[in-house]
Amino acid sequence: MIRITLRQMQYFEALAETLHFGRAAALMGITQPALSAQIAEMEHQLGFRLFERGRGVVHLTEEATVYRKRIESILEDVRDLETAAHRRRRALDGRFRLGIIPTIAPYLLPHFLPRLRLQYPDLRIEIREAVTASIQEDTLSGRLDGMIAAAPFDDATLAHEVLFEDRFLLAVPSGDKGRIHAPVAPESLVFERLMLLEEGHCMREEALAICGRVKPVAMASFGATSLTTLLHMVGHGLGVTLLPEIAAGAAYAQPDVALVPFAEPVPTRTVCLAWRKSTHRRQDHLLLADAIRAAHSEIASDTRASRRRAATAASGK
Repeated sequence: MIRITLRQMQYFEALAETLHFGRAAALMGITQPALSAQIAEMEHQLGFRLFERGRGVVHLTEEATVYRKRIESILEDVRDLETAAHRRRRALDGRFRLGIIPTIAPYLLPHFLPRLRLQYPDLRIEIREAVTASIQEDTLSGRLDGMIAAAPFDDATLAHEVLFEDRFLLAVPSGDKGRIHAPVAPESLVFERLMLLEEGHCMREEALAICGRVKPVAMASFGATSLTTLLHMVGHGLGVTLLPEIAAGAAYAQPDVALVPFAEPVPTRTVCLAWRKSTHRRQDHLLLADAIRAAHSEIASDTRASRRRAATAASGK
C-alpha cells in the first residue's frame, strides 16, 4: 500500500515551486537533508522519480508534472478545510500567496507590505510578480491564494473586489511637453512614437486599445519589460509611453520626463483583487482589499506632493 503523507506533498509543492532544495527547505522551515529524505521516501512510495537532480539544477520529471496539479488540488482542499474549521481564529494569519502584475507591484508594495506587517503580524505573505495570464492560472490552480491585476477576468470561477481606478497619463520627454497639445486626444499624432511593454503585459493591450486609431511606429523597434525601463527610454528622447497614475511618482522624480493628461473621458484601468469563488478565505480577501485601498490612498497623497515639488522646481528654472 502506498503511504504518502500530507507533509511530503507539501515538501513536493515547495520544491516544485522553487526548483531548489535549499530554498524549498527554508520555505518549509526544515533542513535540506530532511527535505531530501522526505522527497526520496515519497519517490520510493510512488515507485518513480519526481525530480531530476544535477549540479545544483532541479527539474520536474514527466511523471511529477502529471501529478503536480492533483497534489496541489489535494493540498488546497486541506487548506480550505483547515480555514473553515478555524474560522474563529484571528483573521489574516498563516500563509497567504499573492500574485501581482509588474505594472502595480513596485509602486504598491512599498506602502502595502509595511502596513500589512503592522496590522497582521501573524500573516506570512508570499509575493509572486508575473503577468496576468500567469498569476491567473496559478490562482485558479491553487498555487496562489489571490491576485492583484486589472479587470476584466476571463474566468467565471474567479470572484473579485475592486480596489481602485487607475487613470492613465502620457509620459513624454520634458523638452517636448511644450509642443504637445494638452489634454491629449487618443488620435494625436504623438502616439506614432508610442513605446510599449513587451508581449504578455496587459498594459500593452490597454495602450493599443486607447491609441488604436494611430499606428505606433516606435514599438517595432523598442520594447521593455518594466515601466521603469520605459521611463528611462522616454527621458532619453526615444519616444512616449502610457503611464498608470500609480507610477506617476517615479516619473515626477525624473526631471527629463514630463506627464501630460488625457482628454475626457480619461482612460483608466480597474485594479482588482481576485480569488477562487470556492475558497473559504473570502473574509481574508476582503480585509486584504481594505489594506490595499489604504496603501493606495498613501500613494495618491505622495503623488500629489511629488507633483507639487516637480511644478515648483520647473517654475524655478
